[in-house]
Amino acid sequence: MSHLFSPWRLGKLELSNRIVIAPMCQYSAEDGSATDWHMQHLGSLAMSGAAMLVLEATAVSPDARISAQDLGLYSEENAAALARVLTAIRRHSPIRVAVQLAHAGRKASTQPPWLGGGHLPPGAAGGWQTVAPSALPFRAGDHPPQYLDRHAMDRVREHFVVAARRAALLGLDGIEIHAAHGYLLHQFLSPLSNRRGDDYGGALANRMRFPLEIFDAVRHAFPAERPVWVRISASDWVAGGWDVEESIEFSKALKARGCDAIHVSSGGLSTEQSIPLGPGYQVPFARRIREGAGVPTIAVGLITDPHHAESVLVQGDADAIALARAMLYDPRWPWHAAAALGATVHAPPQYWRCQPSELKHLFDTSRT
Repeated sequence: MSHLFSPWRLGKLELSNRIVIAPMCQYSAEDGSATDWHMQHLGSLAMSGAAMLVLEATAVSPDARISAQDLGLYSEENAAALARVLTAIRRHSPIRVAVQLAHAGRKASTQPPWLGGGHLPPGAAGGWQTVAPSALPFRAGDHPPQYLDRHAMDRVREHFVVAARRAALLGLDGIEIHAAHGYLLHQFLSPLSNRRGDDYGGALANRMRFPLEIFDAVRHAFPAERPVWVRISASDWVAGGWDVEESIEFSKALKARGCDAIHVSSGGLSTEQSIPLGPGYQVPFARRIREGAGVPTIAVGLITDPHHAESVLVQGDADAIALARAMLYDPRWPWHAAAALGATVHAPPQYWRCQPSELKHLFDTSRT
């Protein structure tokens, strides 16, 4: 039996296989609310046969957005718009849907990538004042972020809590906390962006403190039977930056607090990063964290061949595989992977007749 298509438990959540659709920002929301684009985009991905779909980075407050076009969960209007999309998905697909709660910190207030993705200073159309653990801009020439004092940090934590409660009311199956790619929680973790002199800077235990506070608050606010996990950048890929050894310690602390898995990515914090790209280039990080922290891991990053994905699981490098851009290129990747690995995958009955005669057992027709 294929490991990729074997069942998996993420905490108490039963998943039909080990394929996860990773969060992918669409820069297509209106005042934080999902639009018809999300109905079409997420609806298509929900038919893919993957076990779980994680919604794009979803901001916990307006100033937490990467851009003014980002999805949010900071208002009742946001929740109502997302409920419409979720209702349509649940009507036609058994896929589990989770949300990635996020705060962009100093990497907020930007243009969409197809407009250049540049930083927008306060006063510019679509721009606002950003915040960070230290008043250090992401790029030279960016407007500096505002230092987060204790009162402001408490406000950020409360925004995560309120968003988690909204996620629970929407019936979302899980929450992924975004602590990767140079966004706010990663900014606290890395010594390159955190130059604080208080209890939240300096030693590793201090730099981990606020991200752990956020995890504790979200875990408490979300139903205990539904999983909460964290996406991290295992390395800044910069000398003197956040590294895999610190990632292992952070993962141990998260596990002790009830974290159900670590979604292992890397980079995004510094323009000086040097990343040796290649198939599965982040998989060794997933293995080291899985072994060093004793926590399930989700591997991601240029894992596009089904046999490669299978081998990652067979070798014990990770417990599940996440795909992002590969799913945009091929929204039926799980179907094709199942065909390649001799497995069965879910597809809606409206699509069953596309099944090639030589693969007549590809689709699971026991469920509609």
